[in-house]
Amino acid sequence: MARKTKYVVIAEGAPETNRDHGKRFLLTEMAAGPAEKWAARAFLALARSGVDIPEDIATAGWAGIAVTSLKMIAGVHFAEAEPLMDEMFACVQFCPDPDRPEFARPGPVMENEIEEVPTRLKLRWEVVHLHTSNFIDVFLSTWESLRRLGASQSTETSPGP
Repeated sequence: MARKTKYVVIAEGAPETNRDHGKRFLLTEMAAGPAEKWAARAFLALARSGVDIPEDIATAGWAGIAVTSLKMIAGVHFAEAEPLMDEMFACVQFCPDPDRPEFARPGPVMENEIEEVPTRLKLRWEVVHLHTSNFIDVFLSTWESLRRLGASQSTETSPGP
């Protein structure tokens, strides 16, 4: 099976205010081996960030998980984060020709092809989503099933003496 791909068109802002408005990028999923190593290095960097993960994180909801995640990311040393950030952009290719939007320039995106920091952040988010969307869907489905199972077990009455 081929690796997943996704086209991203930068639609935020207007051409006068966003130099990347209308640009198109092709994102391609990493192979399993490099993706596993990238995830392990990212997880270990986050684990070394020194942030205490609350025991009740599972009940904190997405907002609690997001806040804890941001604290963890903020604690990662840039020397560890930089190579991970660079590897993310190896998944991104620029599609320079609006008349042939399916054509992506070979190789990772070049520095001058992205002119706005928010575009870089959006592409990073999209790369993470491309790699984790199946995992997140499975996680959410499993979490909901476990939550329902727990709720049904807590409402069952135990037999009398």
